[in-house]
Amino acid sequence: MAYQIDAIVETLRRARARQGLSQRELSVSSVVPQGHISRIENGAVDLRVSSLIALARALELELVLVPRRAVPAVRSIAGSEAGGAEDGKLARRIRRELGRLRDAADRLPATKVAAADLAELRRHTRELLHYRPAFLDARTIRRASDAAEAFARGAGSLDAVRRSVQQLRAMRDALARGQSAPDEAVPVPAYRLDDDDG
Repeated sequence: MAYQIDAIVETLRRARARQGLSQRELSVSSVVPQGHISRIENGAVDLRVSSLIALARALELELVLVPRRAVPAVRSIAGSEAGGAEDGKLARRIRRELGRLRDAADRLPATKVAAADLAELRRHTRELLHYRPAFLDARTIRRASDAAEAFARGAGSLDAVRRSVQQLRAMRDALARGQSAPDEAVPVPAYRLDDDDG
């Protein structure tokens, strides 16, 4: 139980630091005395639910009780804000994959790819750059990058690029609707024979 309280307190402390708020400034917006905030952050007092709610709301966080089996999905959707270094690694990986995808899309020969497909691939790549990396599916982006790079080298198929465009569209649409599993909209088979076609 103490570990869970420590994790909640650390989440509050990180959110305060991320927003550049001093304990005094947080005290003003939450109406929780600054001394009490200090004692909470130092583990000197038990965190009461009323203080937790006030601090969370002042930090633009929301308390939600969910069934235990739904916790992994909620953490995935929320982007695991308290993840620290892991979030940074994920963000860098996603940004790197989006950069690869953008570069590959730019190298695609316009004569081989239908103009609409190329324009849609570029548009989805630009749009996905506006979402928090934690909300994006790195595997879908990596598959799209691989398909576009292979096609640009003359080693991939136009169908693989078009499937990637459909998957990126499904991810973007799901994010726009606020859904948590964008790649469920387009089932992705484990292996397709035509992915190997040249």
